[in-house]
Amino acid sequence: MSRGTEEKVESQAASAEVAPDEPTEPAAARRTLADRPGIVAAVVVLALCAGLVLYSVLRGEESDPPRKVPTAAVTYEVTGEGTVDITYQGASEKGTAETVARAELPWRKEVRVPLGRAPVVSVVLGAKGGQAKCALAIKGRHVQSATADGAYGRTNCTGVLPSPAPSAD
Repeated sequence: MSRGTEEKVESQAASAEVAPDEPTEPAAARRTLADRPGIVAAVVVLALCAGLVLYSVLRGEESDPPRKVPTAAVTYEVTGEGTVDITYQGASEKGTAETVARAELPWRKEVRVPLGRAPVVSVVLGAKGGQAKCALAIKGRHVQSATADGAYGRTNCTGVLPSPAPSAD
């Protein structure tokens, strides 16, 4: 090889070599998360939100406490002779009835019935018969009374409670 050719090859080799301090990748590929504070902040905020949601789910509390339903005082009374089964509307908001089997008379029960429910007391005499009288009072005022006679005699007393007033929520 001639001297001019050698110099040319050396200069090409020198230009092909990469200095160790020079980056080989484009500048956009070298960026790290530390170079992007907006992305870091967004990730932190999302993690905090996810933590709060998980905390509220695991805690298991309702967001709104259940509202108390307004009630009215109701008095059920059964008098007479014989063995009776009594069923009456209690304080249950679901409208379930309560039963007293083979009640001894006289029997009296005062309860608070939710507004919008119909207070009712039913009486059924036993096989030996007899006589029983039911009476219903709402807020201390007599509403209805009825009498059952004979074996398996039946009667009931029913009243009306107004529906609760709509709330101003």
